[in-house]
Amino acid sequence: MASGSSIIANISSNLNNTYSYLASLYPEDGVTYKNITAARNDNSNYLTLNQSFASYLQSNFSTIDKDGDGVISADEMNNMTNTIATSGVSRNELSQLAASGAYSSDMISKILDNFDDIDSNHDGRVTSAEISAYTYSCNKQEKLDEENYKKATGTSIFYGDDDASTDVSSYSILSYKYKNFTSSGK
Repeated sequence: MASGSSIIANISSNLNNTYSYLASLYPEDGVTYKNITAARNDNSNYLTLNQSFASYLQSNFSTIDKDGDGVISADEMNNMTNTIATSGVSRNELSQLAASGAYSSDMISKILDNFDDIDSNHDGRVTSAEISAYTYSCNKQEKLDEENYKKATGTSIFYGDDDASTDVSSYSILSYKYKNFTSSGK
């Protein structure tokens, strides 16, 4: 989930880019539901239109179009992406992006599976900072667990490590004694 902390900025950026592209296609009408649908169905846009984010805009059109005039304005889009950048995304928004194929299902699945733990302020949204903090906490715990496991099972000073048979510098007390024992012929 290390790259998961940048997902919020990435979502905001991709939504802005998709909106800008759609606005450039329809400068007279603006970004309407009908225009998003037309752009998604136009095969000539295949390589330039991010279908996943266009689908997201289409699915959430009425929520984004705050004034209900049938057009997503630049201000409405900026308000939405600023909210995402500062307040994060909801479980539903992440689920929609996962379903659209915008992000690797593994990364989104990890965030969704741990959403409640990541959402440290319990506001129903996860931010980049929360994802980073959770990732750091998980990595720290993993290192502590490894260290505790080594303490509990790794008597490497006495028995040697896994490479003791090939690395002379890593012989343990017993392996050095054993080596001396077998090489002296006793």
